[in-house]
Amino acid sequence: MATINLHDSASEDAGQTVSIPLATQHGTSSHPQPQIIYINTRPPTSSSSSISSSPSYPAQKTPSSSSQPSTTSASSTLPEAKEEKGLIQTVLDSNPYFSAGFGLMAVGAGLTILRKGTVSGASVLRRQLLVTLEIPSKDKSYLWFLHWMSSQSRNAASLANTTGAEVASTGRKGIFARLGDRLANKVNQRSQFLAVQTEFKQHDNGSVSTRFNLVPGNGKHLIRYNGAWIQVERTRDAKMMDLSTGAPWETVTLTTLSRDRQVFAALLREAQKMALLNQEGKTVIYTSWGPEWRPFGQPRKRRVLQSVILDEGVGERVVRDVKEFVKNEKWYADRGIPYRRGYLLYGPPGSGKTSFIQALAGELEYNICILNLSERGLTNDRLNHLLTNLPERSIMLLEDIDAAFAKRDKTQEGFQSMVTFSGLLNALDGVASSEGRIIFMTTNHIEVLDPALIRPGRVDLREFVGDATPAQIRKMFKRFYEQEDVLVEKFVKSLEGHKVSTAALQGHFVHFKDRPEDACANVAYLTTPHRTV
Repeated sequence: MATINLHDSASEDAGQTVSIPLATQHGTSSHPQPQIIYINTRPPTSSSSSISSSPSYPAQKTPSSSSQPSTTSASSTLPEAKEEKGLIQTVLDSNPYFSAGFGLMAVGAGLTILRKGTVSGASVLRRQLLVTLEIPSKDKSYLWFLHWMSSQSRNAASLANTTGAEVASTGRKGIFARLGDRLANKVNQRSQFLAVQTEFKQHDNGSVSTRFNLVPGNGKHLIRYNGAWIQVERTRDAKMMDLSTGAPWETVTLTTLSRDRQVFAALLREAQKMALLNQEGKTVIYTSWGPEWRPFGQPRKRRVLQSVILDEGVGERVVRDVKEFVKNEKWYADRGIPYRRGYLLYGPPGSGKTSFIQALAGELEYNICILNLSERGLTNDRLNHLLTNLPERSIMLLEDIDAAFAKRDKTQEGFQSMVTFSGLLNALDGVASSEGRIIFMTTNHIEVLDPALIRPGRVDLREFVGDATPAQIRKMFKRFYEQEDVLVEKFVKSLEGHKVSTAALQGHFVHFKDRPEDACANVAYLTTPHRTV
């Protein structure tokens, strides 16, 4: 049997030999069974090893070797540690899966750190370099901005069709700015998120002209204003809605560079100016929409005060009293008087009560807020809130106040509504009533109104607006037929003893607008009940 003899010449016991058999023969088999031995190679030392073919067996410990246990143990600890470390290193070096795994882990950790660093750096740069402006749909400027965006989209097409030569011909000073505007308009025209905004106008002859404007819808858009690039993001939250209107909650967010933040104020001022310009010379009619006021229809042209002809002194007294109230706010405050005024116009139907209020609003450059007290769902709290939060420079109009409370029972419940009579009184003249308010009430039957409703403090001035008097008939006839001095007296005389409303007179004159003789000849249509022209 072959053996390996290991001699350690450095040890104190130089004569010690360790023999390791290489093969062992069992039974009668002529072939030895191999054994595999791993030997860790180290740099050459004074130790020597030899292979001998003499049959020998592993050496047994002799008494002399066991007499020095401390020296042998200390000399064998270091090689064993080195051998174990070398084994682990060999396994790691010889297995490619371990090397690839550690490499992927290192690459993944590096990419994660790089990604977080990039996101954090971008967030810091965004906070430092960009500024945003949020406009919720609840704010008044929201509709102003959408209207401004609509006008910008209309101007985009004409500017985008301008050639480069035409842009250059406008002057070198603004050539780059104009080219930038053209680029922004082309980007907006290719936007995939659009919404339609319909504008219609009803002409005097009854025809209606309609125009459809494509405005930026929900999504991100890019515009250019005063040389600054602005990102417009319009979002709609389907999970949130305005409880007063039921409409989804929308938000417009404007983003630009921090150095261009002043363009936000300029943009909003321009949008406000454009909205007010659209209402210039017109009267806006507001109606209640939940707990807030919203424009009803398109603004109407202001009616001339002289177009409403009342009896002598009626219109003049009301106009004089309103104007005195408007310009004497400090006088009320100095004397501790609540700064609010109430008016009641009563009389038969068609006498011009509502028309006079509309003309008065045009004279004062005020708007009109209309509220129907018989509206179902109207409560005391909502009524008080609406009367307290009227739009600025507005006249509150309560038409046919007698129909809202035709009957007043013991429980003081409002007829056909949830508004109680006491709730209306507190809203008109209560602790929570607003200041600077002008209220006009109209009725056809003043005799059915409760005295508590029309007492001083709630109604400060009452005026009767009745059927047309001879003076009113004469003025109206001359307004339609200016040169007919003879026919006017004939017409006035033919209506003596008959009650005719100003609304009936106006309809009669409109029908015979170019025929004053026929208007005089057909007076019977005004005096005969239920007779049509």
